Amino acid sequence: MTEPTEPAAPHGTTSTLPPPSANGSAPPPPPSPVPRPRLHTRISGMRTGLIAGVAALIVVMIFIIQNAHAVNISFLGAHLQLSLAVALLLAAIAGALLMAAAGTARITQLRRIMRRDRRKSQAS
Repeated sequence: MTEPTEPAAPHGTTSTLPPPSANGSAPPPPPSPVPRPRLHTRISGMRTGLIAGVAALIVVMIFIIQNAHAVNISFLGAHLQLSLAVALLLAAIAGALLMAAAGTARITQLRRIMRRDRRKSQAS
């Protein structure tokens, strides 16, 4: 009996079929490539931040459009007439500034304590 042979490749081309192994079984499949982990770069972080910022801007714009009617605001003797959206946004900004001021004061306090403790440990 003769063993079956591979079909001949056309002239000028090479066969992509693997050669038959000595024991007649097919060769093992090639190992699959190991996926590389995605790198987090500054540009990818900036892109994510820009997308989140645009999404937030769209939400704010919808809020402003839906709450455009004017309201009377009285605060410490001042009387204003603003749109509801602008008044709420100004209140949110004022609250964020107050929180930033409180956080800055606490960080400054902790830095002073750390500096004082470092000086005490160097003196002893």
